[in-house]
Amino acid sequence: MVSTDRLLAFAAMSFLLIVIPGPSVLFVIGRALAQGRRAALATVAGNTLGSCVLVVAVALGVGAVVERSVLVFTVLKLAGAGYLVYLGIRAVRQRGAHHGVETPPSSGAVDEPGAGPGPERGLGGLRRTLWEGFAVGVANPKTIVFFAAVLPQFVDRGQGYAALQMMLLGLVFNVIAVSCDSVWGLAAAAARSWFARSPRRLALIGGAGGFAMIGLGVTVAATGRKE
Repeated sequence: MVSTDRLLAFAAMSFLLIVIPGPSVLFVIGRALAQGRRAALATVAGNTLGSCVLVVAVALGVGAVVERSVLVFTVLKLAGAGYLVYLGIRAVRQRGAHHGVETPPSSGAVDEPGAGPGPERGLGGLRRTLWEGFAVGVANPKTIVFFAAVLPQFVDRGQGYAALQMMLLGLVFNVIAVSCDSVWGLAAAAARSWFARSPRRLALIGGAGGFAMIGLGVTVAATGRKE
């Protein structure tokens, strides 16, 4: 399997790459600002599951196809960008639906600020948010190209089981990513809690989160390989 020194070197490189906010972090922050803490954490979980699928795809050789094919890369990039824009537009349109609603005193429950009975509320809403995070994560061609280009460099071919080594490296990457992304999401959600004290402020911050996702989608569509 992967030697300790290779594993530590990959972990250090991954941390340096992940700790700097990128598309994944900006997406999580946008969801946190638009919908709150639970939506942010569900997005992180879904995004990580999508990234795990990409690791398996790279280990099985699918990553090389995306890395070498401009057409496949472009299709995935535009699909992911379009979905981000769609989610951002929906967040902007629904920014007024996430106002906090006081829980009746008899229930004894304490609701999360700003987690009103909007379309993202409840178990069904969390499932939907999880799925949306997964869709964005698995449709990220830059991530699969990164895995395809970097993971093989840390594989010890002499040890055999190259696919399993890449999966282990991908697991390390995703553990670091889910930790860092969760911190960013919780920080953004904490800032949103202050805005939740005012319906107007909450609507503004929800709209800002939606516009952030739209901007991210446009940026993803406009960058990357063109030839």
